[in-house]
Amino acid sequence: MRAESRDGSGPLRTGLTTGTSATAAALGAARLALAGERSAAAEVVLPRGQVVSLALAALELVPGGAEAAVIKDAGDDPDATHGAWIRTRVEPQETAGITFVAGPGVGTVTRTGLMLPPGEPAINPVPRQMISDHLERLARELGHPGGFRVTVSVDGGEHIARRTMNPRLGILGGISILGTTGIVRPFSCSAYIASIHQAVDVARANGLTQVACCTGGTSERVARERYGLDEMGLVEMGDFFGAVLKYLRRQPLPRVSLVAGFGKLSKFAAGHPDTHSRSSAIDLDFIAASAEAVGADAALARHIRGCNTSIEALAACEEAGVALGDRIAALALEQARGYRLSDSVLDVVAVDRQGRVVGTAGDEGRA
Repeated sequence: MRAESRDGSGPLRTGLTTGTSATAAALGAARLALAGERSAAAEVVLPRGQVVSLALAALELVPGGAEAAVIKDAGDDPDATHGAWIRTRVEPQETAGITFVAGPGVGTVTRTGLMLPPGEPAINPVPRQMISDHLERLARELGHPGGFRVTVSVDGGEHIARRTMNPRLGILGGISILGTTGIVRPFSCSAYIASIHQAVDVARANGLTQVACCTGGTSERVARERYGLDEMGLVEMGDFFGAVLKYLRRQPLPRVSLVAGFGKLSKFAAGHPDTHSRSSAIDLDFIAASAEAVGADAALARHIRGCNTSIEALAACEEAGVALGDRIAALALEQARGYRLSDSVLDVVAVDRQGRVVGTAGDEGRA
């Protein structure tokens, strides 16, 4: 995606996530620990197959292994972690498997309802998988039969975390190591929306009869499996539900599916066309009222209003046999119909962070 920078001096730069940075540091550290090789950079394969090279700002042997650092580059995105030193210490182990540890500046999960259980380092699943894949590949290459202990640290991470949602979410002691695609897109509404328009145009030009508009990598995977779509049929709308639906009203397709994370979908269902945190927040009162409409009792509604996250509220409803996911999907479908896509069959799929379908709604008899 290309667009003019904020001062008009050139194109906006994409950046790389903390997860990608930690992976590069892990790879550089492991190569030094296992083979004594010192590298100036490390090549990382991103989840979608792109290969990027990241400079190692520091690399040294430490007791039991080695440690490397990468300076996080968020491109032109106003990211709180831009310029932070992401350090990964790798200690080879005799036994197989990889153990993750939160070093200084990386948070620890203390509440339920998040992607990781309480007590776990706030290193999210995709970064964990990236680090594991790269270390296991290197171990095979160098003949290391065992596993690794991986400690990720962030210089000043506890201070940086105060500018994030982590303390309110119960992630204490530092930031989270994040990323689903490995890439940070620069904040630019016009450029992002232009890329959405382009994706729809390509689908129409190639004769596709359906697109799935997705909020991220997890929802894309669900859409691909659910509908049998290839990359051309997947429109990455991010937070811009309203923008993609307005464009599809002007450039219609026979079938349009919205596949979205439950939290973002709940915001859209509540009437927010832009679901970014700068524009809207999770409305637990709305979620509680939605649950009551499909059978939640007063005690459950009170519990939902006191939840930490929308996913926690969803889990409580699932345990009680209340179809909150379907209700939110149905309300989102009503919002989508308000954009008057009269030539399109509409359906909505809500997914959780693990890619599990938690709610559906569709045009009756057609979706």
